[in-house]
Amino acid sequence: MGQAGVDRRVTAPSSSRVLTIWVVSDGRAGIENQALGLAEAVERLTPAEIAVKHIRWRPLFDRLPSAFKTPAMLAPTSDPLTAPWPDLWIATGRATLPLSTRVKAWSQNRTFVVQTQDPRWATERYDMVVAPAHDGLSGDNVFEITGSPHRITPERIAQAAPAFADHIAPLPHPRVAVLIGGRSKAFDLTEAHAADLADQIADAVRASGGSLMLTFSRRTPDAAKAVMMARLSDLPGWIWDGTGDNPLFGFLHFADDILVTEDSANMAAEAASTGKPVHVLPMIALKSGDKFARLHDDLAERGATRPFDGTLDGWTYAPLAETERAARAVLEAMGTR
Repeated sequence: MGQAGVDRRVTAPSSSRVLTIWVVSDGRAGIENQALGLAEAVERLTPAEIAVKHIRWRPLFDRLPSAFKTPAMLAPTSDPLTAPWPDLWIATGRATLPLSTRVKAWSQNRTFVVQTQDPRWATERYDMVVAPAHDGLSGDNVFEITGSPHRITPERIAQAAPAFADHIAPLPHPRVAVLIGGRSKAFDLTEAHAADLADQIADAVRASGGSLMLTFSRRTPDAAKAVMMARLSDLPGWIWDGTGDNPLFGFLHFADDILVTEDSANMAAEAASTGKPVHVLPMIALKSGDKFARLHDDLAERGATRPFDGTLDGWTYAPLAETERAARAVLEAMGTR
């Protein structure tokens, strides 16, 4: 990342005091976790206080271009955005763009502004854009990482694991965590394809003498979910039905192997942060998957992932720590490290 796009008038906070960070999003978990994950990674490197801010636009103004939106158009349910302004503003999602481009003026250039994902608008107006490398975004203020920022670390999943130990610890090895996505603009999971994947997974688990830990995403079609549950329910293990606490961190902690569908960049990159073998399950392509192909090529080159071939042969690699790498870059750009 070059430095021409970074506003050097930003007043960096002293390393002797606590850094204040605002995490700003529209509140959707998948979006928020990117900004929050980056903020938590910064907090692990330097003393910091994180405040989460949810913003929403009034329905009448929501679809306006970002350039025309003003704070007066925010819904009353939005969290207040007033001084004192934070040292570090980390935002994600289209809804935050009209605010991210103005907060420097509001704070008299005291706030360092980071936008995650490709903003697709006014890229040069943020101090830093932390973007997935597979998006192909370039610029002096762009910092590319493999995948997107996230909250998963080995320490975090280890802390969460005891809550699920009674259910998972008795399961035979190898324990196979299976993370199933669903329909998106680029991929589909039909009932027939889901049945085929389920049969391949069942054969691999039975051949290994292991057990299954299966979870679905909100995008998994009901028909695909039903057929997979029907074909895999007789295996030793746990198929999470969506009730109770989400066991994802427990699954990742106790897994020997991880299987993820290729439709989710987040799932693959998060799984690769564990250092455990990540097998990629194919989906039905609806359009060119160039961006996803670039991501999976990157993960494969790092030794983290391989296409699922029906076997559970393990391998090792250095766990990905891309969120931490981005956090160091943020602090370096702020002049605090």
